[in-house]
Amino acid sequence: MKFIIGRKIEMTQHFRDDGTVVPVTLVKAAPCVVTQVRNTEKDGYVAVQIGSDEAKGLNKPEAGHLKDLPLFSTLREFRVDSTDLNRGDKIEVSIFEPGDKIDVVGTSKGKGFQGVVRRHGFHGSPASHGHKDQLRMPGSIASRRQGPVAKGKKMPGHMGDDRVTVKNLEIVSVDPEKNILAVKGAVPGARGTLILIQAREGKLIW
Repeated sequence: MKFIIGRKIEMTQHFRDDGTVVPVTLVKAAPCVVTQVRNTEKDGYVAVQIGSDEAKGLNKPEAGHLKDLPLFSTLREFRVDSTDLNRGDKIEVSIFEPGDKIDVVGTSKGKGFQGVVRRHGFHGSPASHGHKDQLRMPGSIASRRQGPVAKGKKMPGHMGDDRVTVKNLEIVSVDPEKNILAVKGAVPGARGTLILIQAREGKLIW
């Protein structure tokens, strides 16, 4: 099972040996350390918790959980069917190879409070007589009498900043010296966003 925690750097392009250009996203994935291994007997499921991003200071419960290990500010869990990893083992980008298929989880860019035109793609009203300042309004939401608005109704509201999973991406290149993975295509989030990478056969958990 292959998985690692990384940070999105930027998008760029990669030239294959045959001269074709591939759009890629560079992900910085410093060596992660296994901080806990869960098992069926004690926890009811099998998972591996790994840590990344060194922390300057933690509270006592967090520091106690990482006793005898480096202090990490980021801990994430990956469910697996079985594992040979033990607490304290290191996970590096070298476990991946060009051509590997992966799933990527990240947090999309936050757009703030947006109207229905941008949030849901409404066309708005025709710019003709009787509309004035109603061009981008949602219009009627139908009669609800005294009842509440129907759940899931497309209305203005907070947009973005959601957990997004992009499946079946491809590892284009691996740079073990700089701890950088080049992933074909786009991954969610802005530069510096936390990224979870796992081989296709597994299940990702935040």
